[in-house]
Amino acid sequence: QVQLVESGGGLVQAGGSLRLSCVASGRIEHISDMGWYRQAPGKQRELVAEITNGGSTNYADSVKGRFTISRDNAKNTGYLQMASLKSEDTAVYYCKVDASIRDRNVIGIRGYWGQGTQVTVSS
Repeated sequence: QVQLVESGGGLVQAGGSLRLSCVASGRIEHISDMGWYRQAPGKQRELVAEITNGGSTNYADSVKGRFTISRDNAKNTGYLQMASLKSEDTAVYYCKVDASIRDRNVIGIRGYWGQGTQVTVSS
């Protein structure tokens, strides 16, 4: 019903930058909030950044000042610009959207997850 395609992950040296993209497709009626989460080996999945439909943003303390979340509502696309990357940023990054879909049998907003993309910061 909703598919999230992520791109931009890969290997980067410490101090470098990387931009993740998340394109949502399917029977989407409306996307409210979008967010990026990450999960490092042996750790719980954590919120990295989120952005509301109105453009309000929220960041984890560990990435404030380094990461920037944005969205293009016309393209149903979200972005995560990552700068000054550190080894601690190494994780699988997941895109998540809260959306309503064009299905009369599905009511309200539901959360949808991407499959994740690996970001590895070498040091």
